Amino acid sequence: MIGDLNKRIEIQAPTYTDDGMGGFTADWDNLNFSLIISAGIWPISAKEFIRSMQPGMEISHRIRIRYPRYEIKAQYRIKYKDPIKGFRYFNIISIIDPNERHEWLDIIAKEAA
Repeated sequence: MIGDLNKRIEIQAPTYTDDGMGGFTADWDNLNFSLIISAGIWPISAKEFIRSMQPGMEISHRIRIRYPRYEIKAQYRIKYKDPIKGFRYFNIISIIDPNERHEWLDIIAKEAA
């Protein structure tokens, strides 16, 4: 189990800035507590779609981390530096505490395009 946590991720939270026209822009900042976290990342599903006459793909992943001492929210995202593809971002869909033992968190996330 520990050997599966061979990826290094960061957890980011959105910060919203007023754009002066009644809307806002979102920027992403690393949380103070999440410098680098060990994680396992596994793809669990993929589906193809066509949007605006362009083919695309949506991929879901399960990301496992050790149970943190802080709260992780569904509004956050995960940043992972893939050695081949560069930076990849995952939008959190759900957070699961398997068996409610507070040992691991399984995060279900969609890879951002």
